[in-house]
Amino acid sequence: MENNFDVIIIGGSYAGLSAGMSLGRSLRKVLIIDGGKPCNSHTPYSHNFLTHDGKTPKEISDLAKEQVSKYKTVQFHEGLVNRMARNPENFEVHTASGDLFSAKKIILASGVKDSLPDIPGFAECWGISVIHCPYCHGYEVHGKTTGIMSNGELGFEFSKIVYNLTKDLKLFTNGSSTLNEEQTEIFGRNKIGITETEIERIEHENGQIHKVILKDGEEVPLDALYAKIPFEQNVNTEDLGLELTEHGYIKIDHFHKTNVKGVFACGDNTTMMRAVANAVAQGNLTGALVNKELADESF
Repeated sequence: MENNFDVIIIGGSYAGLSAGMSLGRSLRKVLIIDGGKPCNSHTPYSHNFLTHDGKTPKEISDLAKEQVSKYKTVQFHEGLVNRMARNPENFEVHTASGDLFSAKKIILASGVKDSLPDIPGFAECWGISVIHCPYCHGYEVHGKTTGIMSNGELGFEFSKIVYNLTKDLKLFTNGSSTLNEEQTEIFGRNKIGITETEIERIEHENGQIHKVILKDGEEVPLDALYAKIPFEQNVNTEDLGLELTEHGYIKIDHFHKTNVKGVFACGDNTTMMRAVANAVAQGNLTGALVNKELADESF
């Protein structure tokens, strides 16, 4: 029964490793399965995480894995999960390479996969100067010429946060604006330009944006561009019938339980607050909650 565990954690980044440490310190037999492709792999520096501010994401995750590895009941497996199933006794987790593992509980710390737009230069700048989070990156570009690629209610609310960091701000709706009349008026009052013309490409040097070129030929110089883009889950949530929120995140309660008994979730796959510190905090709590449930069941 070497492939049978108390808990299988799908995802070995910040949330998964944090949950693994919490469970390892509780002597639980844990397997962490990870594909080795974190969504922030291109990001040069991580910020807003106490004691690690300014380190690269890899530095943080490498140190975390080294520390979690010291707990002998925690094992690691490199691979991609392609199917999950539930049977009367436990859960089965299948990998793309044909491995099969089982566990009493599952923690989904699998993150999300960003759906990058088909704009030349976007992917090369993503996580460097085309950024998603003002708390992770905003301080470094405060006061600079900044754009936001978003629209409608999301673009309006997001602009409030970024406007606090720079008044040299432009909104790119990348198509017809869906802002209402009042929102458009507020943008005008705050001298935030609204550009509806679609973006043709991004000119950059080694991921550092210089300007966006619009489809009508206009060139707009920028130092940074925030982008609110769609995403998809890294695991097939339909395997177990997991419920999602209206925004596409895995739906959890205050105890990080999903709608499927025995399945928990934490990290970027559950919240729009995508930050290393938040993922670590969620993982730590989820590990403790899973341990409590196991203890309740066996006592």
